[in-house]
Amino acid sequence: MAALLALGFVLSLDNARVAVALGTLRFSWRRAVQVAVVFGFWDGITPLVGLLLGHYAGKAMGVVAEYVGPAVLLAYGGYLIVSSLLRDEPEEIDDRWALFGIPLSLSVDNLVAGAGLGLLGYSPFVSAAVFASVTAAMSFAGLCVGRAAGRLVPVRMDLLSGVALVAMAVLLALGY
Repeated sequence: MAALLALGFVLSLDNARVAVALGTLRFSWRRAVQVAVVFGFWDGITPLVGLLLGHYAGKAMGVVAEYVGPAVLLAYGGYLIVSSLLRDEPEEIDDRWALFGIPLSLSVDNLVAGAGLGLLGYSPFVSAAVFASVTAAMSFAGLCVGRAAGRLVPVRMDLLSGVALVAMAVLLALGY
């Protein structure tokens, strides 16, 4: 169980870093919980899918995972930057990408983890529950940190989030 918790923590770090950037947007607490739960949901479901895909498909997805997550972050960050320059600052961002697209793209690495854990004999359902719980908690913590940082920085939050997401995309693509 300790190994699953450690792996769940490591796999949730990319979600937590992105959640810090997203937290600077003006999400309501209800929306922040929804985002964290969706991040956790995808990090829990994808190991199950990885187990079903098997070892060889999991290896192929590992190569794709290195590019899909950063590409989606880059696209959404770019969108936020451009839209912040073209529109007035919104009261609250209610964009579906933050709730569905980003968490799904960041969970691709869990496909590989699920395939590997399945080959090692771990229960896919226990792994999924651990990964989902750890990621949801880490994502909510990241959203809270981002929210606090967003209040301290006197700039447009949608612009700041866009720049932060683009920076995260670059860092993830470089392997940090």
